[in-house]
Amino acid sequence: MPYPEALVAPMRNDLVHIGFKELRTAEEVDEVLGTERRTTIVAVNSVCGCAAGAMRPAVAMSMGNETRPEVLLTVFAGQDLDATDRAREYFTGYPPSSPSVALLKDGELIYMMERR
Repeated sequence: MPYPEALVAPMRNDLVHIGFKELRTAEEVDEVLGTERRTTIVAVNSVCGCAAGAMRPAVAMSMGNETRPEVLLTVFAGQDLDATDRAREYFTGYPPSSPSVALLKDGELIYMMERR
């Protein structure tokens, strides 16, 4: 069962306030990942300490680099279940992991950073 939205909202905002677009439904995921050819990052967010202490801060720091993905997306594992499941279908060859970060180009997964 998902956490209350009031609890999760600040965690969502960590990425949204730096320019990430949230994808909250499977249809939204397909609308973007099904057609996007530019370099795209998808951050699979979560409520866990790994996301709070490592993934979200690291992703935010990486956005300060001169070279960065053109399209910034996020889904929230454990909250937006259908969107997260659909996004993971684009990450072929990798089991579900949250948090995680995927990098796609020309619609193909080129790098996957899993939680370890």
